[in-house]
Amino acid sequence: MGNMSVVHWLIVLVIVLLLFGANKIPGLMGDMAKGIKAFRMGLRDDEGEVSPPK
Repeated sequence: MGNMSVVHWLIVLVIVLLLFGANKIPGLMGDMAKGIKAFRMGLRDDEGEVSPPK
């Protein structure tokens, strides 16, 4: 039951495409990529502001 075969993954993919539509998925992935980039830039900015203890 823990193993998912290729057929199961194809069924899941078809269901996701039916629920969200083929046009919305690239938009969602683009928004997620922008969020990840913003998160990484925020981490870089935080590293530059921290001063070492004296």
